[in-house]
Amino acid sequence: MRSMSPPRPLRLTLNDRPVETSCPNERILLDLLREDLNLTGTKRGCDLGTCGCCTVWIDGRATLSCLTLARSTEGHSVTTIEGVSPATGLNPVQKAFVERGATQCGFCTPGFIMTATALLRDHPHPSRSEITEAIAGNLCRCTGYTKIIEAIESAASGDR
Repeated sequence: MRSMSPPRPLRLTLNDRPVETSCPNERILLDLLREDLNLTGTKRGCDLGTCGCCTVWIDGRATLSCLTLARSTEGHSVTTIEGVSPATGLNPVQKAFVERGATQCGFCTPGFIMTATALLRDHPHPSRSEITEAIAGNLCRCTGYTKIIEAIESAASGDR
């Protein structure tokens, strides 16, 4: 097994707070978040960029953390599932997922929440087909996606 390069300082904004940590050049963002910074809401799914469980935002853009080198976040803003909830509770997408029963085992839920919240931030009133297209990169092995789509529609309409 090849050893990693020596850790170097890494500065970024994480969930709206400045963070400085040390990180080898080869470290992926998912491992930095989960193992080094103890932010375990971002899930490890496929490690191939096909399931969406590890979705975070980099500068507001939904990004797969399993395919992103941590070093590439230097000077950027990273938001994880821990950073999308307001101090007073859940955001509208999280509330809708709970109220509409859009989770089963919950493993994929953080990735869906990150993707759907970004969608509604950028397109507050998406059509069903736009929602379906937006979540196409997120896989759930428990549901038929119906409740997930309904929850996103509910969050978009404010119908909770």
